[in-house]
Parts: sequence; structure tokens; C-alpha cells
Amino acid sequence: MNPNSRSRCVLVCTGFIGLFSIFSFRLIYLQAIKHDEYAGLAAEKHVYKQIIHAERGTILDANSEVLAHNIPVETVVADATHLNNRQAIVALVSHELGIPSKELAEKLDNERRYIVIKREVPAATANALREKLRAGNLRGIYFEHDATRIYPNGSMLCHVIGFTDFDHHGIQGVEASMEEYLHGQDGYRFIEHNRAGQEIVPYRGQERAPRDGYQIHLTVDLGLQNIVENEIDAAMAQYFPQKATIILMRPQTGEILAMANRPHFDLNLRSEARPDQMKNRAIIDMMEPGSTFKIVAAAAALNERKVRPDSSIFCENGLWNFGGTALHDHRSFSYLSVREILIKSSNIGAAKLGLSVGEQKFYEYIRRFGFGERTGIELPGEINGLIRSPKSWSKISITRIPMGHEIGVTPLQMTVAMATIANGGKLIMPRIVKSITTSDGKSISSLSPVVLRQVISPETAREIGDALRGVVSDSGTAAAATVPGFTIAGKTGTAQKVDPRGGYEEGKYVVSFAGYLPAEHPEFVGLVVLDDAHTSKPELNYGGLVAGPIFSHLAEKAARYLDLEPHEEIRKAVPVERVEKPPPAERARKTASAERIALTNAARH
Repeated sequence: MNPNSRSRCVLVCTGFIGLFSIFSFRLIYLQAIKHDEYAGLAAEKHVYKQIIHAERGTILDANSEVLAHNIPVETVVADATHLNNRQAIVALVSHELGIPSKELAEKLDNERRYIVIKREVPAATANALREKLRAGNLRGIYFEHDATRIYPNGSMLCHVIGFTDFDHHGIQGVEASMEEYLHGQDGYRFIEHNRAGQEIVPYRGQERAPRDGYQIHLTVDLGLQNIVENEIDAAMAQYFPQKATIILMRPQTGEILAMANRPHFDLNLRSEARPDQMKNRAIIDMMEPGSTFKIVAAAAALNERKVRPDSSIFCENGLWNFGGTALHDHRSFSYLSVREILIKSSNIGAAKLGLSVGEQKFYEYIRRFGFGERTGIELPGEINGLIRSPKSWSKISITRIPMGHEIGVTPLQMTVAMATIANGGKLIMPRIVKSITTSDGKSISSLSPVVLRQVISPETAREIGDALRGVVSDSGTAAAATVPGFTIAGKTGTAQKVDPRGGYEEGKYVVSFAGYLPAEHPEFVGLVVLDDAHTSKPELNYGGLVAGPIFSHLAEKAARYLDLEPHEEIRKAVPVERVEKPPPAERARKTASAERIALTNAARH
């Protein structure tokens, strides 16, 4: 072979080698490097990713009674590219699912591969449709397993539980605040259908199983909640207030045992609820607390050792001019001890206690009791309330704030403040969530009591508690709040309603009672608040006459439910038949009698 021929042969061979090298490199590039990308593009054309929704966790009360759970349903979907007889399919599906045929036809009039026809279809309805589609050899309609949220107790605890949207995300209440635990982790699977609409399985390995949501156990006891719901309904029927709130709390741990607001709504019919019915007023409503706030002024003065429980304070015979403005008591008092200032609910006495501490120090105690900041409860939407710093106080603020004016607090904040007295002076964080578990009961988290700070000494708390026992007596402002067989400690409140346009609304009041039982070793703290209650006579519209009896009714029932042992000495002094709850008519007569007794004792506050 001559040199020229050899050169040409080498050149041709080199060309073939280069060409095959290029093809080889391209093949390796497509098969190895770009495999995932092109496989994904192929899947987009022939396969769709089906989300497998995790089952939302249930919500339970403290005794594992179900408050929110799921019922299996199906979502009916369509793949428009697989529809083999649109007219017949539209006629059948519209009839079975109750969808107007024109609306359904418009939905299917495209080439989309995933069209949601209807959600939350009962399993029986879905099975019937599936069989009829199969019998008619109609293709392109598919079914996905899903669940719908059910609240077996309707309106009970509606503001605490909350609800979910169509995508199973929490909107209000615990459903929203515990969303990350309740929602779980969705899974997925890739599905491919052949031309006949039948599923084929090459992508079955590319799937992830869902992880169901955790169970949320609340601190609420459904038995106590039922008592509270019945009593708040009775109060609404008797006094027709604009709104009302009742809270029961365990003072040593901060556990919320019951919480109810009016107006309210049915969780299963939430689309029919008005915005004002959906507000959890226990944590988002702001009110002037009135005389219940006097416990803060008394606690500050006692804890700072400015006074002793038996220290005598001149109460100006019912009229005191301070800062150019008159301050009145509901009746004329000359000298009262600190204890009597709380028992008689003297405005002037409370003002002088605040003065003895001083503006800055009194403000510090207000904040130490938790006012002006969120309590930290596991519920969304809680507000801070409104507490102004001394820099913005007027000359008379130091005499008005101790009696519960010029401040804004939430019902829950007031409950926590009373719990601070009941538990020996500790500010404790209120809790609505008790624990978090898996569906098979394995513990994920168990929440312990959180003590934020020691607000006052145990001795000061005991001194205030002794005075609050006197409030619930024949000589105090809450004679109607007594419970046979038990000693009660508490404080009444009556505050004129603040007008949003400024000033106060004439003849409209927010009445309240906050107390605990038994006074010696409290098992629960309760707060009753009625906004703009309607009484037969204006002189009856006071905390001791309206909120006090409501507390008495629910506290008596709660004590029975909790199987609390009555105090032996009191039990001997009270006839057995009086311990039982009288029928409604008799109870009305006893309430009227209690009102007359309280009026005799000038229970204005």
C-alpha cells in the first residue's frame, strides 16, 4: 500500500472513530447526565403526580373525648384527555353528584389532565357512580380518597377548637395554632394511564406514603365545658347581654378547664356564621375591669409593706376631691381597713392604696400581674390589652386605675390575675393544650406548667385571699356568689361601657365576678363577664347581683362534677336539701332574695 493510500485510510478511520465518539458521548449525556430531566418531561406528558393527603389529627378533650375528627369521603376528578363519551359522562355524573349539566360540561370542555369535579363526596355516592361508569364503559372519571372534618359537639367550644378550610388547613382556634402537628405530611404517587384510561404501573415505585397528623389533647374537660355552656345560655336568656364570657382555670397549673363566649356558632355550619359570632372574646375583647382590678392595688400596697391588712384608711365619707375632680363611693364610708376596702369595694380606699405605692411602682405591679402583654395561651389572635405608662397618665389616673378605669384588659388576663392570688402569688401561663400524641398513643410532647414570675409573696396572696373571702359574705358585695358547703373567695366588678366615640355609654355596664373555690386550696378559678346585661331595674345591674349568682350556679355544679369534699363545718350548718340545685322557678325566687340581701348591703360593685 502506498503512503497516500495509508494516509487516507488512517484519516477515514480517525473520522469514524471521532463520529462514533461523538455519538457515544451524546448517548452517555442523554442516558446518564440528562436522564432525570427528560424522564421528568416524559412524566409531565404522560404521568401526573397524585397527592395522597395525610389524615388530619384528631382533637380530644382532657379525658380523650373526641372534639374534632375526620370522616372518609372521596374527591371526584376527571382527565379530559381520557373522556370517551362526554355527553353520556356529563349526563351520568351531573345526575349522580347533583351538579348542573351545563356547569359540568363547561368544566370538561378542555384538554386538562386533572379537573376537580366535586369534593367531599360520600363513599356510598362515589361507589354508586363508579359502578355505573364501569357498566357504561365510560372512561376519564377517577376517584381520590379524602376526608372531611367533623365537629361532633356542634357549637360547643367553637372558639377554642376553630375549623379548617377546603385544603385542610386550620383557620381559627387550636386548628390554626397547632396546624404543624395536626396537618401531618402529605404523601404522593405518580400515576400513568393507557389509552383505555386504565392505570399502568411503571411509576408505582415513585411514591411516598403520608404521615398522618398528631392528636392534640386539650386541657378542657368536656363535662365542665357542658356546665359552663348551660350556665352562659341561661344567662343569655335571663339578661340578654350583648356578649358574655365564662372561663374556668386551674390556678396551680394554668390549665383552662372550660371557656365559652356568646355569641357563638356551629362549627359544622361555619359558612352561615356572622363575623361577630366567630370572635373568641376571652382573648380578643378589651374591657375596663372595674372593681375586680382592686386586687392589684391592694396586693401592691401590701407587698410593698405600705399598709397591713388591718391598717385604717380614711375614705372621706363617700366623696373625695382629688386633682380637681370628685371621686365617689357607692355609699358613705369613714375609716376602712385594707381588708374592708376590698369587702366593701371602696373606690376611694382603692385610690389611696394606689397613691401609697406611687405611680411608677404601681405601674410595675400592673405589668407584673401580666396586664399589657399576651398571656401566651396556644390560641391565635390574642391581644395585649391597653396599659399606658405613667408618662401619659393624667393627674387623676393614679386614683382611677386602682378602681379598674383607664385600662383595657381581656377576660383571660383578669382570670390569670385572680389565679395569681389563688396559687400563692405566681403568674402562671394559661394553657389550652395538654399533650400531643401519635394516633396510636405514643407521646410526642407533654406540656408542663410554666411559672412566669413570683408577682407577690405567698403571705401577701394569703392576705388578699382572706379579704376576698369576706367579699363573698353577707357583709360583702357578692353575697349571692356563695356555694353551700364551700368557702369562696372572689371580687365583683361593675364598669360603665366605654363609648368607641369617646367617654362612656349611659346606662350600659360590663358586670363581672372573678373568684375561686375552695378558698383554702383552690381547685378552679372562674370568671363571669356580661356586657350590657338587661335587668328589670337599673339598681340591679351590678357584678354582685348579676355575675355573682351565675358564678354560684356553675361553681356548685363544677364542685359536684369534680367530686370536691364540702367543708365539714359549713356542711353541718347547711340543711342537706339546700345543697341540691333548685328547679328554675325556685332558683329565680332565691336569686331575687339574694338580690334584696345584696342591695341591703349596698352591693354596687
